[in-house]
Amino acid sequence: MNNSPSTVVICGASGYIGQFLRRAYEERGVHVRTIGRGTSSDAAWSDHVGLVGVLDGTDLVINLAGRSVSCRYGKKNADDILSSRVQSTAALGRALADAAHPPELWVNASTGTIYRDSRDRPMDERTGEIGTGFSVEVARSWEREVFDADVAVRKVALRLSIVLGAGGGAINPMIDLARLGLGGRMGDGRQMFSWVHVADVARVIDHLFVRDDVSGPVNVATPFPVTNNEMMKQVRAAMGRSRGLSTPAWLLQFGARMIRTEAELVLKSRWVHPGVLTDTGFGFEYPLLADALAEIARQTPRGLLPVALG
Repeated sequence: MNNSPSTVVICGASGYIGQFLRRAYEERGVHVRTIGRGTSSDAAWSDHVGLVGVLDGTDLVINLAGRSVSCRYGKKNADDILSSRVQSTAALGRALADAAHPPELWVNASTGTIYRDSRDRPMDERTGEIGTGFSVEVARSWEREVFDADVAVRKVALRLSIVLGAGGGAINPMIDLARLGLGGRMGDGRQMFSWVHVADVARVIDHLFVRDDVSGPVNVATPFPVTNNEMMKQVRAAMGRSRGLSTPAWLLQFGARMIRTEAELVLKSRWVHPGVLTDTGFGFEYPLLADALAEIARQTPRGLLPVALG
């Protein structure tokens, strides 16, 4: 195996992480093919023959496809969140099974939210306890489609923590709150905040490509999570704000309804430990939140930032 792929397929390349990965690969001279719903993609999900053609002869496929979870979990949105992940992953598995020369590695997105709300200990891939509820069932169904697929391809499910980076993702709402003077703790502030910089997501995939002894679930989070209270304190510091009003849980619940999202996204305690990455010698470029936020702040313009509402 080469240390770097020559051709990569990205599914869901229009999202924040997908756009970052595409730029990163193309800057390295890696040929990128895409699968998605838009006409600019190299293949559409509904075109099985086209999917097979795009996948055939490539080195790596990365599936990030799925409707945003930043919305209210009513029946229609819940159905869309689940089906967009499960159906696209199932279509990918069928196409890989029919490819004459499938890629060496299939990396499929998943989520660290698969673990229970945890304030007592970190959750790694070996001893982590799977939680309950809608978000957990989505993650379990998503991963099941990957690992049940009958394909002769090494498979990894990326259990992603909150992904931070300049220009989008999860950081914009936090920056806006800090700039509005509302950047205090959320709820009691003691819920754990596991996170990873988007640049390290790309580096994790590079690491997994060369480590052909790794398969199965892989937690993608730095080894240094912080509490929500500490996270917001560091966001304020990065944005040059010394103080911020706290938001009680009841107000977060009310506000979440107003902006059509779920308060769970900030109130659930996510304590995800990168056991597999640590054991296989992966080194994070941004292990500490302060360093990640400083890099983000240098690239962030003044004023309020756009936030996608559900």
